[in-house]
Amino acid sequence: QVHLVESGGGLVQTGGSLRLSCAASGSISFNTMGWYRQAPGKQRELVATIGSRGSTNYSDSVKGRFTISRDNAKNTVYLQMNSLKPEDTAIYYCNTAIYPMTPTRATYWGQGTQVTVSS
Repeated sequence: QVHLVESGGGLVQTGGSLRLSCAASGSISFNTMGWYRQAPGKQRELVATIGSRGSTNYSDSVKGRFTISRDNAKNTVYLQMNSLKPEDTAIYYCNTAIYPMTPTRATYWGQGTQVTVSS
């Protein structure tokens, strides 16, 4: 029922930063939300979650570099990505997640936003 649209991706050099946004068409205040990424030919990976109370969790690969946040009044979730590495290159998606750090079983995904990190 909630439509999610990702934006903010782009091409950056190693060490650069990007801020991704995920705009929801409806309320997400009661949901744990997550950011996922998928490189070509690889499995989708859950990299960060934020619970309804604002608690956050990160995969080891991004911990210390990425920060997930949410603005329930705007129905938006953000992912601040710093110190980017080439291995961060992927299409990034937002969706619900299962608290605290389990991928959603949701069927539908948005278009995502491409993040490319050059060396």
